Amino acid sequence: MTATVAMTTTTTMTTPILVDGFETVVGLEVHVQLATTHKLFSKARVRIGQPPNTDLDAVDAGLPGALPVLNQQAVVFAARLGLALGSTIAVTSFFARKHYFYPDSPKGFQTSQGDEPILVGGSVSFVVDDVSGATLTVPLTRAHLEEDAGKSSHGTDGTRLDLNRAGTALLEVVSEPTMRGGEEAMRFFRALRSIVMALGICDGNLQEGSMRADANVSVRRPGDPLGTRVELKNINSPRYLNDAVEHEAARQRRLISGGDVVVQETRLWDGEGGVSRSLRSKEMAPDYRFFTDPDLPVVVVSEALLARERAALPELPEARRLRFITAFGLPAKQAAVIVDEPMLTSSFDAACALAVGHERAVANWLVNDVSGLGDGVVVAAAALARLVVLVETGELAGRDGKAVLRALTDNDRATDSTWVDAYVDEHALRLATGQDAEAAIKAIVIAVFADSPTQVQQVKEGKDKVKGYLVGQVLKRAGTGVDPKLAQRLVDEAL
Repeated sequence: MTATVAMTTTTTMTTPILVDGFETVVGLEVHVQLATTHKLFSKARVRIGQPPNTDLDAVDAGLPGALPVLNQQAVVFAARLGLALGSTIAVTSFFARKHYFYPDSPKGFQTSQGDEPILVGGSVSFVVDDVSGATLTVPLTRAHLEEDAGKSSHGTDGTRLDLNRAGTALLEVVSEPTMRGGEEAMRFFRALRSIVMALGICDGNLQEGSMRADANVSVRRPGDPLGTRVELKNINSPRYLNDAVEHEAARQRRLISGGDVVVQETRLWDGEGGVSRSLRSKEMAPDYRFFTDPDLPVVVVSEALLARERAALPELPEARRLRFITAFGLPAKQAAVIVDEPMLTSSFDAACALAVGHERAVANWLVNDVSGLGDGVVVAAAALARLVVLVETGELAGRDGKAVLRALTDNDRATDSTWVDAYVDEHALRLATGQDAEAAIKAIVIAVFADSPTQVQQVKEGKDKVKGYLVGQVLKRAGTGVDPKLAQRLVDEAL
């Protein structure tokens, strides 16, 4: 018995790109670290940055007689993703023992899901053309729960093992091999990251390894069967994923063109050096000696759980992107940038509710200015909305708005519109309006022209770029609170 949820989306299939007569074929296995407070089968906490071997218990250390207990929150998170991706959610699934030797996996096996995973099928859609907004839908094979391994650190004094990460809950999302190059793989990874972050099941922190991709890459002549695939392991950057796929495809093309054969293997990607190196020959399923874990019961997903999760599903990134385009007229590329980060999405929606009619300006400030302030910088939506309104209604110059934005990010108490207005008035940034203000600027224009006869003559001779110098001199003499557009108009009239 299974529960299914359909997901509809507008899709456009891309035309395969041939390089030297070869087509690149890519399938991804993305390990999503679930945002559970405890590990998948133990009571140990999941925390980042703790001293080595402090967040573990007897289960994680593989001590004899230690029995695993399934973390139910991981099951809930898996079901939530299945609903979002339109997967078939198995009412019953099982855990198996996957045997292989890793020095940082002390049990000698990994507890994973074998032939009966919790999720089957589904798809991920993402934009493949930033201008037109055309999308591609990549079908999924499955997604299954499993535990992470520990970490080995190699140095001149030997190898050290840190088991803090051992046993952390992962959801491995496996795609069909339908992507055709590094860029599509990169965009798939980004889209999946946006989805799991929007669902609240993963923090998406790539620096901390919250998502890692294994890329299966092969090349073939058009119409031929799939070529021999090579697996690239543990890539945690979209850019590195793109580079790794393209590098591996080029390596395989060279081998085949030179009369050699591609060997099925696992390789590691050095993102900084831009090279890969062989790690080991690729294991096949029989090598792992899967068998059902005797210490874990059947995983059961109830209809009540599915109904509760279905009712609580948030708006997903693709739906948000289309809403931003249709409701607010955002360009496709800008909408995609905003939905790529849930923090930008929430800031955009909240600010738009307070700056009605200025939604595109809010988007411009978020994408062009707020994002440029650095990762993790947060600007209160109410304060941002007020800043945008002041600029758009002509009460604040755009250049001064950028100074206000910097002040906002430097002040934790700058959370509402009143702070913005107080700052603008305290620093005399509010633009002067009316006949008196215009008369004052006209007087400054006359004085600047009198002091700059050479530049004035150059403009009259057709050197329009010099006009910027004259406007700049007017603004410099006028000080704060002067509208650059007004200064520009009065200089044009005087000329």
